Amino acid sequence: MTALQLTNVCKSFGPVEVLKDINLTVEDGEFVVFVGPSGCGKSTLLRVISGLEDATAGEISIGGQTVTTTPPAKRGIAMVFQSYALYPHLSVRENMALALKQERQPKEEIAARVAEASRMLSLEDYLDRRPSELSGGQRQRVAIGRAVVREPKLFLFDEPLSNLDAALRMNTRLEIARLHRQLSASMIYVTHDQIEAMTLADKIVVLRDGRIEQVGTPMELYNNPANRFVAEFIGAPAMNFVPAQRLGGNPGQFIGIRPEYARISPDGPLTGEVIHVEKLGGDTNILVDMGEDLTFTARLFGQHDTNVGETLQFDFDPANCLSFDEAGQRI
Repeated sequence: MTALQLTNVCKSFGPVEVLKDINLTVEDGEFVVFVGPSGCGKSTLLRVISGLEDATAGEISIGGQTVTTTPPAKRGIAMVFQSYALYPHLSVRENMALALKQERQPKEEIAARVAEASRMLSLEDYLDRRPSELSGGQRQRVAIGRAVVREPKLFLFDEPLSNLDAALRMNTRLEIARLHRQLSASMIYVTHDQIEAMTLADKIVVLRDGRIEQVGTPMELYNNPANRFVAEFIGAPAMNFVPAQRLGGNPGQFIGIRPEYARISPDGPLTGEVIHVEKLGGDTNILVDMGEDLTFTARLFGQHDTNVGETLQFDFDPANCLSFDEAGQRI
């Protein structure tokens, strides 16, 4: 069964078009991540799916049922926000159980669902604590648990890890991935962090200016981007774009070279002065000024004693490169 179907969905705030003709299918059990720069419409799209914002045009179907005008509480969804939104005067157990009590579920059913969710999220030892007694990561797990107990048709996550530090983001990301495997649930996850997108998603939706630029698996988008925007957005460090004319190609075209495919070579066709070196232990990123506003990044495996001010030449395997026209489309 299809978990979510969006057909020609548009959203405007007055004269401003925020979402433009969105068409998307999310299959049952899929983990789909919306990514894109700030202001691209990803959070607005999530709010339209949830019913917190009304679509200006188009149709929304969840679990095979049209819900375009259905109130949020009756759409069969559960949403986890960037802010934890926990009730400070309630315990963890009470926060997780509240929505089920409001639905007038039997006490035994509520207790069983809370117990199972707390087991999945390793919250058994914190059920009687209040939110003020928890760390940021624990609070976010409670917020996720509050969604899990509802057993929704569709989980919606709106940048849930952005308030956590780097270590907690990694741990919570692993917990969300494990939870998805355990529940086999359909999940839509909004983030501006491409690492979260690449490591969590079955399918990534890249948005720009309210439109979908490309949909695909993480590796499809990485290896076969539809245009320069997707190629540049997916991957860290970002793809290099070298004017094709520098390499004997056509004026106006560009060659896209991933940093990991660049090699230091005394006979390489690309030359520049090192302006920064990032020594990461297992990898070394070397940033080179090649003139004409071109900064080239090479990602080298292992540790390299390269100094700022050195002049280096780089080569690459043409088989690993992509070509783009002046408008940024793949050639």
